[in-house]
Amino acid sequence: MNFLKKYIAGLFLRRRFYVALAAFVVLFIIAFYIPVLQQITILVFAVFIIFLLMDYSLLFFSKKLVNAERITGHRFSNGDENPVDILVRNGFSYPVGVTIIDELPEQLQLRDWKRKINLKAHQQKKIRWQLKPLQRGSYNFGNIHLFVSSPLKLVSRRFTIEAEETIPVYPAFMQLYKYQLFSQTTLQAESGNVRMRKIGQSMEFEQIKEYVAGDDIRTLNWKASARRGGLMVNNFMEERSQQIYCIIDKGRLMKMPFDGMTLLDYAINSCLVLSNVCLKKQDKVGVITFSNVPGSMLPADRKPSQAENILQLLYKQKTDFLETDFERLYAEIRSKIKHRSLLILFTNFESLSGLNRQIDYLRSLARYHLLVVVFFENSQLDVLTGSHAKNIEEVYIKTIAEKFAFEKKIIAKELSKYGILSILSSPKNLTINTINKYLELKARQAV
Repeated sequence: MNFLKKYIAGLFLRRRFYVALAAFVVLFIIAFYIPVLQQITILVFAVFIIFLLMDYSLLFFSKKLVNAERITGHRFSNGDENPVDILVRNGFSYPVGVTIIDELPEQLQLRDWKRKINLKAHQQKKIRWQLKPLQRGSYNFGNIHLFVSSPLKLVSRRFTIEAEETIPVYPAFMQLYKYQLFSQTTLQAESGNVRMRKIGQSMEFEQIKEYVAGDDIRTLNWKASARRGGLMVNNFMEERSQQIYCIIDKGRLMKMPFDGMTLLDYAINSCLVLSNVCLKKQDKVGVITFSNVPGSMLPADRKPSQAENILQLLYKQKTDFLETDFERLYAEIRSKIKHRSLLILFTNFESLSGLNRQIDYLRSLARYHLLVVVFFENSQLDVLTGSHAKNIEEVYIKTIAEKFAFEKKIIAKELSKYGILSILSSPKNLTINTINKYLELKARQAV
C-alpha cells in the first residue's frame, strides 16, 4: 500500500502526454498503409517511452521535494480584503512547474481556485491573494495540493501538504485603522457631508493659560490675571466620559443581504468602528443586542480592554428570524441604563406601518435619552427608480419602487416630528454617516 501511495497515487498524466499519444495513434494508422514509416514510427515511440520514464524518475525517485506553507493572520476582518500568502519552495536541483490548489473554506464557495508558477532550482516564491469574507464565523482551511512537473512536462506528481487550520472572521476590525484619525476631527467631509462649526462651549476645565490674540475674552480669569500681573484665560476641552450605547436589532429585517453581506453585518461593522472612535474621544461605550428576546449587553465603559470586549461580543451575534420586540428593549434600557446617554439604534423599517407599530416605544426612549435611529436605504431600488420604463409592466414596477423609496424619507420625517434623530443611509456608507452624526452631536454638545 505504501508503494502504491508513493509511486502511483500521486501520478497524473499531463495534456502533453495525451497529445503525444494521439499523435502516435495517427502515425501508426498512417504507417499501416505506408510500410516505410513503420520503423520510424516505432523508433520515435521508443524515444517517447524513454522520455516518459525519465520524467517519471525525475519526479518520483528523487529525495528532494517541493514544499508549501500558508501564511495568514490569526483572524480575518469581515467585509475587507485580507491578505493570504502561500510560500512555495522547490527542493529539486532542476526547474519545475507547480500548480497550486488550496482547499478553501466552504463559505467562500470557490471550487476553481488555483495558481500556476515556475520555480528555478532551489528557488522559493510567495503568492499573495486577497480573501474577502462576507460573513462572520470560523473559516476552515484544508490541505494544500501541489502538482509538480519537470521540464519534460509529460507527467506530474501531486504533493499534499497538511495545512489544516481554522481562522475566525471577526467584524471589520481593519476599518479601525482607516477611521482612527476621526477622533481628532470635528466632522469628516466624505460622502457629501459638510463640515460644521462647533456651537456652544464645553464647560469641562482643562487649564489656565496666558492670553494671546484671538482668545475669547469671555474666558478671562480675573483672579489668575491679578496674581500673575497679566491676562490669563481659562482653557476648556471637549466634555468626556459621556455614555454611548450602540443598540443592534437582530430581527428578521436585518437578514436582508446587500452585496453579499447582511444588514446585521453592516450594522456590526459600523458599531465596532464607531465604538473605537468614541473610546478615542474618552467616552464610555457599551453595546446592546436584541430581537424578540433581550440579547447581550455590555455596560458602557472606557477601560483599555473595552474595545476587545466589544469585538468579542459582536463576533458571536447572529440574526434571528422573528419580529423584534421594542417593548422589551425599552424595559431593559429603563432598568439598566440610569443616566442620560446617547443611544444609537441600528434597525430597519421597510414601511411606515412598520414604524407606527414601534413609534410609541421609540418616543418613550427619547424622553430619557438622546436617541438616534439608524436605518437603511434599499439600494437595490435605485436601479429600478433610475431605469427607463419601456412598457406598462416596467412603469408599474418603477412606480412601486419609487413609492417604497419615498416612504423611507417619510419614515425619517416621522421620527423627526417626535424629536427623534435619524440616519437614513445606504449599507455602503453606513459607517461614515454614523461617525459623522456622532461627531456632529459631540460638536453641538447634545449629549
